[in-house]
Amino acid sequence: MVVFACQNDSFLKEFSSKVISCDAADFKTVVNGKKETLKGYDVILEDTILFPEGGGQPCDFGFLDDIPVLNVRRNGSEAVHFVEKPIEPGQAVKQTINWDRRLDHMQQHSGQHLITAIADTEFGYATTSWWLGEEISHIEFDTQEITEEQINKLEYLVNEKIRQSLPVDVTVYEENDPFLSETRTRGLPKDHVGSVRIVTIHGIESNMCCGTHVSNLSQLQAIKLMGAEKGKKGKVNLMFLVGGRVLKRLSTMFEREQALTGILNNGPDVHVSLVDKLMKSVKLSNKYLQTVLRDMAVLEANILKSKEPKPKFYTLHRKEAEMDFINAFIKAVSDTSILLFITIGDEKEVGYAVLHGEEKLIAEFGPKITELLSAKGNGKGNKYQARVANMSNRSKVISLIEKSLDSA
Repeated sequence: MVVFACQNDSFLKEFSSKVISCDAADFKTVVNGKKETLKGYDVILEDTILFPEGGGQPCDFGFLDDIPVLNVRRNGSEAVHFVEKPIEPGQAVKQTINWDRRLDHMQQHSGQHLITAIADTEFGYATTSWWLGEEISHIEFDTQEITEEQINKLEYLVNEKIRQSLPVDVTVYEENDPFLSETRTRGLPKDHVGSVRIVTIHGIESNMCCGTHVSNLSQLQAIKLMGAEKGKKGKVNLMFLVGGRVLKRLSTMFEREQALTGILNNGPDVHVSLVDKLMKSVKLSNKYLQTVLRDMAVLEANILKSKEPKPKFYTLHRKEAEMDFINAFIKAVSDTSILLFITIGDEKEVGYAVLHGEEKLIAEFGPKITELLSAKGNGKGNKYQARVANMSNRSKVISLIEKSLDSA
């Protein structure tokens, strides 16, 4: 195992090293939720402080001189840095790390080791995997359930260890060293060969790991366990935050609390009861509104049925209504000889449209409604129903139907 500079000293923020190779390459990534392939270069250095993804830990970001490093991956014994500009082999470059990202990853990874060790010794729950997310991370335990009481106890114990400021050491052993038989193997790449890196939390555990870690548990600041949820079959996922993420979440919650205090004109102690009361009131008001709208639908239907002569086509829109309004209107009209085009919803939001009438007209106009309203729907028999993304084109649908019927 080649131990990189980032693994020898996880607190290095700058480092100089020569470029061994620079080859044209592609990098597949996701930008704003869309998959993209970037054109660039794979750069291999003599050594690096930029951690390549592995052991459940994402890669570091940073710079080679002034060139951003967009990804670092491990390829055997080499760390491959993806950049968008070429760098001449043999050239010495200054590596600069995105320290906020590195510190965050160290806190989450060392925190995971601590939680895993205490959960094992206290409850006998073995860790089968873990995931370091952008906002929250989780540990998968080999148990079907972890109780709230156990979570509270585990949280107390891990924070107690943080308060004790226990040292965290990293040692590299040769692969045949007898000490390795006493340590955990979780966290090593499957294709690992050669010497082995051991991360030791004094008095807690020794664990094989390739990731970057804090040098003392006090640097974790605090751990907050965020509850558990069912994982894979027979497993449970424990969600957690460490260090800066705890403070960030607390800041977000405090800002939300302040906003609610202003909106509800009352303190945090009664926020839940006030919101619950408001929700019940809104639900009841909405129930009354829909009852009134259904009655209105029947009245609208009676107005239509009283028209002389009977129209070929009739359209109706209610911004505040729900599907019950449409169904009540169609039921009250009960006449397929009149082509009905009924819509509900705001022009700027998702709405619904229903076309009701003779089967041949449904088959003719249904697909056109789909196109004009950017809708997703289907028609069967005397009815076409769709979820509408662009209600602003409703007038175009009406115009199209009227012109078609007038020329028939």
